[in-house]
Amino acid sequence: MARVIGILAEKSLHAALKAYYAQPGDLLECDLNGYVIDIVRALPDDALLNGAESRHCIEIQTRGLGKMKRKLSALLDQHTVQVVHPIAHERTITRINADGEIVSRRKSPKRGTVFDIFPELVSLPTLIQHPNLHLEALLIREEQIWLDDGQGSWRRKHWSISDRRLVEVVAAVPLHTLADFAALLPADLPPLFDTQELAKLIHQPRSTAQK
Repeated sequence: MARVIGILAEKSLHAALKAYYAQPGDLLECDLNGYVIDIVRALPDDALLNGAESRHCIEIQTRGLGKMKRKLSALLDQHTVQVVHPIAHERTITRINADGEIVSRRKSPKRGTVFDIFPELVSLPTLIQHPNLHLEALLIREEQIWLDDGQGSWRRKHWSISDRRLVEVVAAVPLHTLADFAALLPADLPPLFDTQELAKLIHQPRSTAQK
């Protein structure tokens, strides 16, 4: 029987992406191998991995992919697992004051790219190679809600990030095979290179290229 999690605690972005990926007949927020899975889909007979118990699992993970290590280890030998990591390609920041009124709305100058997933992947070095793991970097347009509650970071002058809302899905970048990862390397990369050269060619900080 499906076990429902605390829906009130579920953020808007997670709920919207779960609805985006779900298909008729899927089970939502249900138990599998002792873990609650966002979406569980039965595999057709010609795609079964290890018999009738095999399933296709979809997990929406907005951050902290390393926290999934134990769950993935428990699932991957018997089921395929698609891990979707949303990245804000474009972001609108909406500020709401203590009275609940919108006081400003602006576009963030920061643009997320597929390379933003790599700082998350360093915590899953061995699981990335598992044939049943299907990583997906999902580029989206989102609205980020800031609240003037005095409890946020000093960098935001104590405004809290209350929610993230999906505006539009821009593109899905699969990272399942070696070829998928190799395709992210620029065509003009020399045979011998260092992370500084790589960072320059992919227009990313060297810290990202090192990942």
